[in-house]
Amino acid sequence: MVINLKLERPLSDIPSLLKEEVMNMHFLNLSTYPPKQCGIATFSKNLRDNLVRLGERASIAAISDPYYYYNYSDEVSYIVQQHELRDYINVANAINKNSSIELVIIQHEYGIYGGADGEYLLLFTSHLAKPFVLVAHTALPEPSARQRSVLRNLCQQAAVVVAMTKNSAGLLSSIYGVPEKKLYIIHHGVPAFRVRDRKQLKQEYGYEGRTLVTTFGLIGPGKGIEIGIKALKGLVEKHENLMYLIVGKTHPMLLKHEGERYREMLNDLINSLGLQNNVNFINKFLEPEELGEYLYMTDIYLSPYPNRDQAISGTLAYALGCGRAIVSTPHTYALEMLSQGQRGLVAADANPESLAELLDRVLSEPDLKLLLENGAAKLGDRMKWPYIAKQYVSLAGSILESRIAI
Repeated sequence: MVINLKLERPLSDIPSLLKEEVMNMHFLNLSTYPPKQCGIATFSKNLRDNLVRLGERASIAAISDPYYYYNYSDEVSYIVQQHELRDYINVANAINKNSSIELVIIQHEYGIYGGADGEYLLLFTSHLAKPFVLVAHTALPEPSARQRSVLRNLCQQAAVVVAMTKNSAGLLSSIYGVPEKKLYIIHHGVPAFRVRDRKQLKQEYGYEGRTLVTTFGLIGPGKGIEIGIKALKGLVEKHENLMYLIVGKTHPMLLKHEGERYREMLNDLINSLGLQNNVNFINKFLEPEELGEYLYMTDIYLSPYPNRDQAISGTLAYALGCGRAIVSTPHTYALEMLSQGQRGLVAADANPESLAELLDRVLSEPDLKLLLENGAAKLGDRMKWPYIAKQYVSLAGSILESRIAI
């Protein structure tokens, strides 16, 4: 059985009947990959590891870049230099010659492939003889003509297109021309972090007695962290033990080109607002276990993206997976995932005043906080990687079975 969610059905209506048997397939995932530090690389690592835990084989074709040397692990079988046009063709041909590889999964995101709007990826797919699944991490609602052409072409060639939300699936259908029968919705996966006691973690990390609001991820403009800091200013008099944790390194590409300019701006803002005792930077890229601990000691997860078209937020997904109460600006992913106010509260506007109002509600109403935590945890359980990987296995099995039937 394959999971094809019709666009009119709610995301919560995900069938639980998934294939449990090992299908002994060999997947090849094309994307960025650790040690590169980016959300797509982390996603690909988690998908690969969980496919292997299910008994499948999974290897990697890594998109590299000229800015850093990456010491890849053994699961990386092929390397594509981002801006080397010939690499896309050569690696596709090499995959074709590898008789054990049955299915390719391509993670599509703007900015990780070479050429204008990632058009070099079309060279890879046009030379690829294996069926492939296209995972569309971002479906822009107002793409440029080239952006629309590139993604539309990729979707046409794909055996299946995976969207992560109902909204993204709708955009892929209406703007990029993907037939509904080819569209499948599979949530952004989240790690099955070890559950930890909040009070004990706060003691271990030196935050005993503090109420923690947390935002995590690679730091840079567009994350809206300045909105979160300004929202805090109106809350600290009423909630004097409030602490805002900003967890994560500056994005490596931003660091390469601009240094710590954005973080320095945030520090200046903190000082000007007198919030030195209420904001703390955790300036490092966290390994999964430590990230889980930061999330589990969090009282409220804050998602302050200023861009309403933020289609996917892996960080918000992680907060759902840990069952955190969430407050968010009204970006697309939050509006869908936090609908009906059962998992989190979404502000009317992406401004400090709107966020402060909602943060104050959750901080002042323990019953509301508990309601949001329980609602987030309920959905988060069905977003954890072991379950998500099973959906990819089931989907792949259906694709290969249909090809054999033909």
